[in-house]
Amino acid sequence: MRSDPLAIVLVGPTASGKTALLDALFGEASIWKGLGLPSAEVVSADSMQAYRGLDIGTAKPDASFLSRLPHRLIDIKDITEQYTVGDFVHLADSSCAELWAEGKLPIVAGGTGFYVKNFICGLPSAPAADPGLRASVAAELSEKGAVALRAELKAADPVSAARIHPNDLYRLTRAIEIVRSTGRPMADFAPALSQRPGFRFAVFGLTRPREELNARIDSRVDAMMRSGLPGEVAALREAGHVSKEPGMQAIGYREFFELAPSGEPTEPELDAIALAIKQDTRQYAKRQMTFFKNLPGIEWIGPDPSLFASRLVAIVQGGASGL
Repeated sequence: MRSDPLAIVLVGPTASGKTALLDALFGEASIWKGLGLPSAEVVSADSMQAYRGLDIGTAKPDASFLSRLPHRLIDIKDITEQYTVGDFVHLADSSCAELWAEGKLPIVAGGTGFYVKNFICGLPSAPAADPGLRASVAAELSEKGAVALRAELKAADPVSAARIHPNDLYRLTRAIEIVRSTGRPMADFAPALSQRPGFRFAVFGLTRPREELNARIDSRVDAMMRSGLPGEVAALREAGHVSKEPGMQAIGYREFFELAPSGEPTEPELDAIALAIKQDTRQYAKRQMTFFKNLPGIEWIGPDPSLFASRLVAIVQGGASGL
């Protein structure tokens, strides 16, 4: 067994069809098994599918799909917990190494570009989180709100302040921690721009025309609403979950808190929520594509599983003699 595991990485914007592509390649009656190649397992690179209870709104794989193609790193966090990029990289590293040792092909797949980039390039050299400082920043966030922290970051690190999305409270507070502990901006601790040693990465990006992707996003959101997303959010609220929790920052959940603060949305409010989810998802998809374009070694593909299979067969048979 070669010591440097091969990791296939598949990224793509929300609703681009990653799940369907993987099912066609690696599911029970798949192209892959018909070729007599080693079995595969997915290591999820979706920062929100890691949360237990966020199922419909994150398009989490259902039990039927998981039975055909097992996934790791889903349902591993409580909604109240942070799931950091460091958590992901360490868990993805160990998952890929274990799968390779078992003679399986690891497929790191998802849409959280920041996590994928750090997996491919390695974690930046930013200082480790200090528990005392983290607690202090969290207390300020609760007391003063995100606007005050963002103003502080804008003064000390305007580049990061402009780049971090207003709803991304984890990256906001982390940037504040770095500035306060080092006096330096986050850019001073940027990750490398090349693939790191220890793995052999084959990186693929799934792309579709913009109009087609937007239509798929709209259809997905409509299907989520019909499948019970409002009820899922209501149950989470009934269980005591609130908007400031890390899991509740996800697109598909935060809109309910913003547009139906009473917790019992009316039909007009549900229509407004669905529209907001579509708009937020489209904006997120644009940011995802911008991020993916900077992944080192990325090769763009369409949704045709036969063509993707041909590329993977060449890679596995040509450079994965240990499998």
